[in-house]
Amino acid sequence: MDFGLSPRADELRSRMAAFMEEYVLPAEHVYDRQLAEADNPHELPPVMRELKEKARAEGLWNLFLAHGDWGAGLTNLEYAPLAELAGRSIIGPEVFNCSAPDTGNMELLALFGTPEQQDRWLRPLLAAEIRSCFAMTEPEVASSDARNIRTRITRDGDEYVVNGHKWYTSGILDPDCRLIILMGVTDPDAPTYRQQSMLLIPRDTPGVTVLRDLPMFGYTDRCGHGDVLFEDVRVPVSTLLGGEGEGFALAQGRLGPGRMHYAMRAVGFAERALELMCRRTLTRTAFGGKLAERGVVREWIARSRIEIEQLRLLVLKSAWLMDTSGNAAARTEVAAIKVAALEVAHRVVDRAVQAHGAAGVSDDTVLARLYAITRALRIADGPDEVHLRTVARRELAKYPEESA
Repeated sequence: MDFGLSPRADELRSRMAAFMEEYVLPAEHVYDRQLAEADNPHELPPVMRELKEKARAEGLWNLFLAHGDWGAGLTNLEYAPLAELAGRSIIGPEVFNCSAPDTGNMELLALFGTPEQQDRWLRPLLAAEIRSCFAMTEPEVASSDARNIRTRITRDGDEYVVNGHKWYTSGILDPDCRLIILMGVTDPDAPTYRQQSMLLIPRDTPGVTVLRDLPMFGYTDRCGHGDVLFEDVRVPVSTLLGGEGEGFALAQGRLGPGRMHYAMRAVGFAERALELMCRRTLTRTAFGGKLAERGVVREWIARSRIEIEQLRLLVLKSAWLMDTSGNAAARTEVAAIKVAALEVAHRVVDRAVQAHGAAGVSDDTVLARLYAITRALRIADGPDEVHLRTVARRELAKYPEESA
């Protein structure tokens, strides 16, 4: 395995690191202040618009998208360290137009969209002229099993009619959200993984009602997590993404690179938390000495560094496998990194919170927000248990004789 970066990727990493230090990290407090002062907590803060303009002017834009016709054309391995850098800040991914759910939605449109769908939705998303959301999770069922989805998509002549209830539809409260990609059931009698389909629904379609904005551990997300009702929502059949019954396959195709992005951003979370922990313990005195001189604190720091390095290597291996052998060959590793990344990041953040004491649970540092995010993401995009099930099943399959 070769984890070396190409000259282009190395140059992009250097420029992104400088951009993060010079512009993004110093802007975090400005971003929070502008959000707090805004009449609409979901409105894009002016400082973010400025940061996006700077990033685009410097060519640090749409780096996540591997398709050369649409994005930067980087491999998964080349993009991995860039995702880590962006992940050092909660606002980092959005600055470079590399934030979820738009990234996954753009990948879907680039891979499976028709030319007309790409012109209408992909091009403005790539230009950050609009935002999008993804509606899959439902409150009445365990949505970790796609077979439980109840939202119905019924064909009526030249239209589809959608009825269902979704929640934690991330991004739908953003005033710039124009597109909903919805997953629902088109044929409940089809084979298990051919029942679902995806539709491209304009946000202003009649029948789409946001019932409330859902917080995450008490935090209100800038883009919002919507509790959304779809009542007799009618859209043309041309809004079908891919073909009928291909929804599950499309969702799986969206998740491989997406989980690598999540995992590398989680490495960035952990690196930021470890840095804050080191700086804090080197400057705080208790019981006659610096906190950093205490054995238990040094163990926290050492274990954090070891775990981060192990995680990074596992994610890079997954990215390398996806690039060299395809997403299917990396299925075990991709499932593993989803579990490992958030476990490690959450553990490192927890240590940093402890080292900061009262400041760690306040909003004076980013740690409380990172704590909430790393915990919530162990549920989002498939809970840990689903991915552990995948890893165990594939491991046991190596021993068919034993099960005979």
